[in-house]
Amino acid sequence: MKLELKALNRGEMIATVGGLVLALSVFLAWFSLGNANAQLNSCAGPNINCSGWNSLSAFRYLILLAAIAPVILAWVIARGHALAWPRGELTAVVAVIAIVLTLFRGVIDPPGSPPEEINVTYGFFVALVGGLLILAGSVWRSQESAQQRKPPGVL
Repeated sequence: MKLELKALNRGEMIATVGGLVLALSVFLAWFSLGNANAQLNSCAGPNINCSGWNSLSAFRYLILLAAIAPVILAWVIARGHALAWPRGELTAVVAVIAIVLTLFRGVIDPPGSPPEEINVTYGFFVALVGGLLILAGSVWRSQESAQQRKPPGVL
Protein backbone atom coordinates (compact mmCIF):
# COMPACT_ATOMS: atom_id res chain seq x y z
CA MET A 1 0.00 0.00 0.00
CA LYS A 2 1.09 3.48 -0.83
CA LEU A 3 1.25 6.30 1.70
CA GLU A 4 -1.38 8.94 0.79
CA LEU A 5 -0.76 12.06 2.87
CA LYS A 6 -3.57 13.81 0.97
CA ALA A 7 -6.01 11.47 2.74
CA LEU A 8 -5.30 13.30 6.02
CA ASN A 9 -7.65 16.15 6.81
CA ARG A 10 -7.08 19.23 8.94
CA GLY A 11 -8.28 17.57 12.16
CA GLU A 12 -5.83 14.70 11.83
CA MET A 13 -2.99 17.10 11.11
CA ILE A 14 -3.85 19.19 14.19
CA ALA A 15 -4.04 16.06 16.36
CA THR A 16 -0.71 14.80 15.01
CA VAL A 17 0.98 18.13 15.76
CA GLY A 18 -0.57 17.96 19.24
CA GLY A 19 0.89 14.47 19.70
CA LEU A 20 4.34 15.70 18.74
CA VAL A 21 4.02 18.67 21.11
CA LEU A 22 2.88 16.37 23.93
CA ALA A 23 5.81 14.00 23.32
CA LEU A 24 8.26 16.92 23.29
CA SER A 25 6.84 18.27 26.56
CA VAL A 26 7.98 15.19 28.48
CA PHE A 27 11.59 16.26 27.90
CA LEU A 28 11.04 19.89 28.91
CA ALA A 29 11.15 21.32 32.44
CA TRP A 30 7.85 20.56 34.22
CA PHE A 31 8.75 21.57 37.77
CA SER A 32 11.01 24.12 39.40
CA LEU A 33 12.40 23.50 42.86
CA GLY A 34 12.53 26.51 45.14
CA ASN A 35 15.08 25.93 47.90
CA ALA A 36 17.82 23.54 49.02
CA ASN A 37 15.32 21.29 50.84
CA ALA A 38 13.20 20.63 47.73
CA GLN A 39 13.53 17.08 46.40
CA LEU A 40 11.83 15.56 43.35
CA ASN A 41 13.05 12.08 42.39
CA SER A 42 16.61 12.64 41.13
CA CYS A 43 16.30 16.45 41.13
CA ALA A 44 17.27 18.46 44.20
CA GLY A 45 17.02 22.25 44.71
CA PRO A 46 17.71 25.11 45.00
CA ASN A 47 16.55 26.86 41.81
CA ILE A 48 16.64 23.69 39.69
CA ASN A 49 14.24 22.76 36.90
CA CYS A 50 13.21 19.12 36.66
CA SER A 51 12.03 17.66 33.34
CA GLY A 52 8.91 15.58 32.94
CA TRP A 53 11.10 12.57 32.19
CA ASN A 54 12.90 12.90 35.55
CA SER A 55 9.84 13.78 37.61
CA LEU A 56 6.86 11.83 36.28
CA SER A 57 7.96 8.20 36.91
CA ALA A 58 5.34 5.91 35.30
CA PHE A 59 3.24 8.83 34.06
CA ARG A 60 5.92 9.70 31.49
CA TYR A 61 5.24 6.43 29.65
CA LEU A 62 1.47 6.97 29.73
CA ILE A 63 1.87 10.48 28.33
CA LEU A 64 4.19 9.22 25.59
CA LEU A 65 1.68 6.51 24.69
CA ALA A 66 -1.04 9.16 24.48
CA ALA A 67 1.21 11.24 22.23
CA ILE A 68 1.62 8.31 19.84
CA ALA A 69 -2.15 7.77 19.36
CA PRO A 70 -2.78 10.56 16.82
CA VAL A 71 0.36 9.61 14.89
CA ILE A 72 -0.90 6.03 14.64
CA LEU A 73 -4.32 7.27 13.47
CA ALA A 74 -2.68 9.43 10.79
CA TRP A 75 -0.56 6.47 9.67
CA VAL A 76 -3.62 4.20 9.43
CA ILE A 77 -5.55 6.79 7.41
CA ALA A 78 -2.61 7.60 5.13
CA ARG A 79 -2.18 3.89 4.41
CA GLY A 80 -5.89 3.59 3.55
CA HIS A 81 -6.77 0.96 6.13
CA ALA A 82 -10.38 0.59 7.26
CA LEU A 83 -11.25 1.28 10.89
CA ALA A 84 -13.83 -0.52 13.00
CA TRP A 85 -14.74 2.73 14.80
CA PRO A 86 -15.38 6.30 13.60
CA ARG A 87 -12.17 8.19 12.97
CA GLY A 88 -11.05 10.42 15.81
CA GLU A 89 -13.21 9.01 18.61
CA LEU A 90 -10.56 6.78 20.19
CA THR A 91 -7.99 9.57 19.82
CA ALA A 92 -10.37 11.96 21.61
CA VAL A 93 -10.66 9.54 24.53
CA VAL A 94 -6.87 9.21 24.68
CA ALA A 95 -6.53 13.02 24.58
CA VAL A 96 -8.91 13.45 27.52
CA ILE A 97 -6.93 10.85 29.49
CA ALA A 98 -3.67 12.68 28.69
CA ILE A 99 -5.13 16.01 29.81
CA VAL A 100 -6.42 14.49 33.05
CA LEU A 101 -3.04 12.85 33.75
CA THR A 102 -1.26 16.13 33.09
CA LEU A 103 -3.58 18.10 35.35
CA PHE A 104 -3.37 15.42 38.05
CA ARG A 105 0.43 15.46 38.23
CA GLY A 106 0.80 19.21 37.76
CA VAL A 107 -2.02 20.64 39.87
CA ILE A 108 -3.91 18.05 41.92
CA ASP A 109 -1.06 15.85 43.20
CA PRO A 110 2.34 17.27 42.22
CA PRO A 111 5.31 15.05 43.03
CA GLY A 112 8.16 15.86 45.39
CA SER A 113 8.55 17.43 48.78
CA PRO A 114 8.05 19.89 50.36
CA PRO A 115 5.04 20.61 48.11
CA GLU A 116 5.13 24.38 48.66
CA GLU A 117 8.64 24.56 47.17
CA ILE A 118 7.79 22.72 43.93
CA ASN A 119 6.05 24.72 41.21
CA VAL A 120 4.98 23.88 37.66
CA THR A 121 6.88 25.49 34.83
CA TYR A 122 6.61 25.76 31.04
CA GLY A 123 6.80 22.04 30.19
CA PHE A 124 3.56 21.41 32.06
CA PHE A 125 1.80 24.09 30.01
CA VAL A 126 3.27 22.75 26.76
CA ALA A 127 1.85 19.33 27.71
CA LEU A 128 -1.58 20.86 28.28
CA VAL A 129 -1.45 22.59 24.90
CA GLY A 130 -0.43 19.31 23.24
CA GLY A 131 -3.30 17.44 24.87
CA LEU A 132 -5.77 20.15 23.90
CA LEU A 133 -4.51 20.09 20.30
CA ILE A 134 -5.00 16.33 20.14
CA LEU A 135 -8.51 16.72 21.54
CA ALA A 136 -9.42 19.57 19.17
CA GLY A 137 -8.11 17.71 16.13
CA SER A 138 -9.81 14.45 17.01
CA VAL A 139 -13.14 16.15 17.74
CA TRP A 140 -12.86 17.98 14.42
CA ARG A 141 -12.24 14.69 12.63
CA SER A 142 -15.00 12.78 14.41
CA GLN A 143 -17.52 15.51 13.50
CA GLU A 144 -16.60 15.23 9.83
CA SER A 145 -16.86 11.45 9.74
CA ALA A 146 -20.02 11.15 11.86
CA GLN A 147 -23.22 10.06 10.19
CA GLN A 148 -25.58 12.91 9.40
CA ARG A 149 -28.72 12.63 11.47
CA LYS A 150 -32.08 13.27 9.91
CA PRO A 151 -34.74 15.37 11.59
CA PRO A 152 -37.64 13.51 13.24
CA GLY A 153 -40.29 12.27 10.82
CA VAL A 154 -37.94 12.00 7.81
CA LEU A 155 -37.25 8.54 6.46
